[in-house]
Amino acid sequence: MKKQVTFIVVLCFCVVTQLSMAQQRYKDSSAPVEERVKDLLSLMTTEEKIGQLCFPTGWEMYTKTGEYSVTPSDLFRERMQAMPLGGFWATLRADPWTRKTLQTGLNPRLAANALNELQKYTVEHTRLGIPLFFAEECMHGHMAIGTTVFPTGLGQGSTWNPGLIRQMAEAIALETRLQGAHIGYGPILDLAREPRWSRVEETFGEDPVLTAKLGISFVQGLQGNDIRDGRHIYSTPKHFAAYGVPLGGHNGQQAHIGMRELFSDHLLPFKKVTAAGVKTLMTSYNAIDGIPATAHRFLLKDVLRDQWSFDGFVFSDLGSIEGIAGTHRVAPDIKHAAAMALQAGVDADLGGNAYGRNLARALEEGLVTMQDIDDAVANILRLKFEMGLFEDPYVDPAQASRLVRSETHKQIAREVARQGTVLLKNSDGLLPLPKEIGSIAVIGPNADNIYNQLGDYTAPQERSNIVTVLDGVRQAVSPRTVVRYAKGCAIRDTTQSDIEEAVQIARRSDVILLVVGGSSARDFKTEYIETGAATVGNNRDEILPDMESGEGYDRSSLNLLGDQEKLLDTLADTGKPLIVVYIQGRPLNMNNASVKADALLTAWYPGQEGGHAIADILFGDYNPAGRLPVSVPRSVGQLPVYYSLGRQADYVDGGSSPLYAFGYGLSYTDFRYDNLSVKVEQDHVRVSCTVTNTGGIDGDEVVQLYVRDNVSSVVTPPIQLKDFRRIHIPKGELKNVEFTLAYDDLALYNQDMQRITEPGEFTVMIGAASNDIRLKGSFRIEE
Repeated sequence: MKKQVTFIVVLCFCVVTQLSMAQQRYKDSSAPVEERVKDLLSLMTTEEKIGQLCFPTGWEMYTKTGEYSVTPSDLFRERMQAMPLGGFWATLRADPWTRKTLQTGLNPRLAANALNELQKYTVEHTRLGIPLFFAEECMHGHMAIGTTVFPTGLGQGSTWNPGLIRQMAEAIALETRLQGAHIGYGPILDLAREPRWSRVEETFGEDPVLTAKLGISFVQGLQGNDIRDGRHIYSTPKHFAAYGVPLGGHNGQQAHIGMRELFSDHLLPFKKVTAAGVKTLMTSYNAIDGIPATAHRFLLKDVLRDQWSFDGFVFSDLGSIEGIAGTHRVAPDIKHAAAMALQAGVDADLGGNAYGRNLARALEEGLVTMQDIDDAVANILRLKFEMGLFEDPYVDPAQASRLVRSETHKQIAREVARQGTVLLKNSDGLLPLPKEIGSIAVIGPNADNIYNQLGDYTAPQERSNIVTVLDGVRQAVSPRTVVRYAKGCAIRDTTQSDIEEAVQIARRSDVILLVVGGSSARDFKTEYIETGAATVGNNRDEILPDMESGEGYDRSSLNLLGDQEKLLDTLADTGKPLIVVYIQGRPLNMNNASVKADALLTAWYPGQEGGHAIADILFGDYNPAGRLPVSVPRSVGQLPVYYSLGRQADYVDGGSSPLYAFGYGLSYTDFRYDNLSVKVEQDHVRVSCTVTNTGGIDGDEVVQLYVRDNVSSVVTPPIQLKDFRRIHIPKGELKNVEFTLAYDDLALYNQDMQRITEPGEFTVMIGAASNDIRLKGSFRIEE
């Protein structure tokens, strides 16, 4: 009898052990990912599933307990015990909105410690131990204290250099992953065709092909070839879709465009990065022809998943699910909005409240099914398994301390800023300046303001980490050169102007360097809405902040604000050689500067090394080759003025062409284009030419290939960028440049919205800008 009882006990133990092992299949690293996902889903409660879909804000989830220590906050513990969550967004973000400063925020080592502690609590103190995803803002560097600040999107776009953008993105990924995060929001794939819009600075420009090629490189740089290697993160391109053409330039307003324009232009970059293997994606706040993007089932399911075979997961933008009901009013309440978003294909709720507070009731009431929830949860869990988080959820803080903002990364930031600065005018070869120049007056509101050159989505900075234009000039010139500085005026406020001081130092100097433009610098006085966008304040009893760009700061004009034009006019009247540099977040009015300046440049927001980069160009250490990724209008009344609209009839009171065209930019040398060859082969067209550096200095040229479909069944652009090459050519030498156009590059969406390549004649145009075509040819596609 005793033996029989022992046998039964052993048998029961074995059965229980086998059941336990079967239930732990999701922890078996050797099991196929889909099996692990299926097993984990079978063990999860409804509440645990919904929790995986929620990504609330994270900066309140840690408590800084000393200079070298950090622990999970009480709020974090409460949230994880109430409903274990899928992840957090912006845990390491520091800025006036989050109220995190250099003192209250985290340096890279502490950041890695913090995310390790949050991860450890989650793994050890929740029922299933599902590790968290940490998502961070990464569009021009990880938005955290102590990281490298690269130029913003327009500066990146002006490089026309996909290889350099990939190198930059790899640096961003490494800095982000070493601090414990897994997802980086970026790149921005919106087309900037409405310059009044506040977020133009974040984009690569107005063209879908340029945006797509740079976007692919950015995604590949972030994600790498092995997502488990501890050096890369998942990329989240945004905003899906047509966010960059809001009515009136108002952030988040509707996009009134047709399906053909939507698919031909605004969706093309997203289609290309999906084909390149991007794993997450974010919706936008706007509606498209009356349908909120965050509830657009046709785009998110029929197109993104079914047609394009996207296999990752989709984020809402912060609060955009609530916006389905509150802003767009196409749902009676947030519960119905949450159901609409989930069924449309939105897997993760950024903010977490819409899903976290409503999906359980929506399930009970039959507004969603358990299959809807399971599909979304599976999409998120799959990427956690693929990254290897269940096996190794932690990072090494010592590596974060050593490698974040390394000298290598600073040099990449400097190179992106150099390649992204565009020389627009250089009368009589004023530039480059000799380093032995006797004296130079550096003047203007953006000459020595660290935050004005960094752009939106930037963390607080130590002054020593940022090189302003004034810093760069002082370090570049001879020790015998006298460098004088005066601010002259602010960006917007006119009560602080001292133009007379600026004029006095200008008259005593050999040359004037005036740095004007705009600012996306947030401050602690500004109020912010729940999405983090800034609210515009115009209290005339207070000093106006410089901020006139950045999320929420839309413009009704593109003029320089405050006394900047007055300052420019007064300095021009001195008769001294005048160099004007625009540091800006959108193409501001340059009409006056284009006439009165002897040399004119735009550096957009050039990042932490911007001062070095601009000085490199001014004093000849670098030959500029940046090209405009957006058209620079003469006035708001011209809008829209993007290049692919082609030549328009002039207005009664002015011309229709932009002041500076898409693709335009000068060099210190000259290039000649020859020997166009166009060959139609079985499934592609081969186009080539030679480019010769005919000047006296080595330099880069950006060779641009445009195409026109001469007769098509639907209206197509009269000129459309199809490819480009940035090439380096030593003085006196020539290089052969070759392009290969696939037939799909020549396709259109016909009257039935089918993408086809129609037979007929095409015109090939190769040039140095959209309005500077050097070579023309044609070819035919037969039936």
